[in-house]
Amino acid sequence: MTRSAQFSRRAAALLLAALPAAALTAAAPHGARAAEAPVLTVTGAVEGGEQRFTRAQLAALPRAEYVTSTVWTEGVRRFSGVPLHELLKAVGAQGGSLHMVAVNDYAVQVPLADAAPQGALLAYEVDGKPMSVREKGPVWLIYPYDSDGKWRSEAVYARSIWQLTRIDVRD
Repeated sequence: MTRSAQFSRRAAALLLAALPAAALTAAAPHGARAAEAPVLTVTGAVEGGEQRFTRAQLAALPRAEYVTSTVWTEGVRRFSGVPLHELLKAVGAQGGSLHMVAVNDYAVQVPLADAAPQGALLAYEVDGKPMSVREKGPVWLIYPYDSDGKWRSEAVYARSIWQLTRIDVRD
């Protein structure tokens, strides 16, 4: 066998060995690529047009925690994320209402008043762990339900959208 034939066979063997790993990395929903993918897109009346946020970019914004129970989970849980008013400040929102859309295209209208301090929280962690889509993530709009009765109403529960992926700021 010639030297170039040996090289070609080795190169082909290395390439074939690398293909399954490359395919798994490209298809893996929870790999390094998924961590870099945007989890939330903000559009509409915001500075600079559409803005996309990865989980790391959301985590770089001011953070808050709510320790509260919900009607969808058992017991008291610790939700961590960016306060809605902080995200709206970061994108330069100029609208009067928020149209929020989930992974499955479920949509809610959220009044801007919910973005007050001590109001809605864009939670991306529960009990210190990132939320997957299966766990109502990547982002769940949470309110401090246990802190004030005004947050325990059917209207607020209906706005508590999970698997949130898009916010459209409207006039």
